[in-house]
Amino acid sequence: MFRELNQEQISKVLHAGEIGRIGCHAEGRTYVIPVSYAYDGKSIYAQSIPGMKLHMMRLNPEVCFEVDLIKNASNWQSVIAWGTFEELKGKEATDAFRLLMQKMTIRIASGQSMHMMARTDSDTITTTGEILSIYRIRLTEKTGRFEQDDNVLN
Repeated sequence: MFRELNQEQISKVLHAGEIGRIGCHAEGRTYVIPVSYAYDGKSIYAQSIPGMKLHMMRLNPEVCFEVDLIKNASNWQSVIAWGTFEELKGKEATDAFRLLMQKMTIRIASGQSMHMMARTDSDTITTTGEILSIYRIRLTEKTGRFEQDDNVLN
């Protein structure tokens, strides 16, 4: 049976998720892409090298964000949120980068791959010669649903 998540449950899903999807729209095209992210209770933080996602979000900063926690087809939680893209600079970018690294510590320890960061001690963070953009999505609206098979013991 499908049910609604309350705001506390939505926050838990956003904190627990590792990969979310950003939906952006510009120049008559819609683009959805998975991203590793961190959530601080108000905003989503992520990083990107130059590409279509950054180009589109710069043109139209109104985006959608989605994350799922899935055990199986009858036991899952899903959150959709809307918000505004903002590129970060200086201390805000450094603080956001640290938040992302804290979130990724478990993934690093488990041996999963990630970009090699060249430096984090200035306004510009680089990766293998390309500028790494650190950004946030200030969430303005959140909704969530879940399904739980009450006949299955967790």
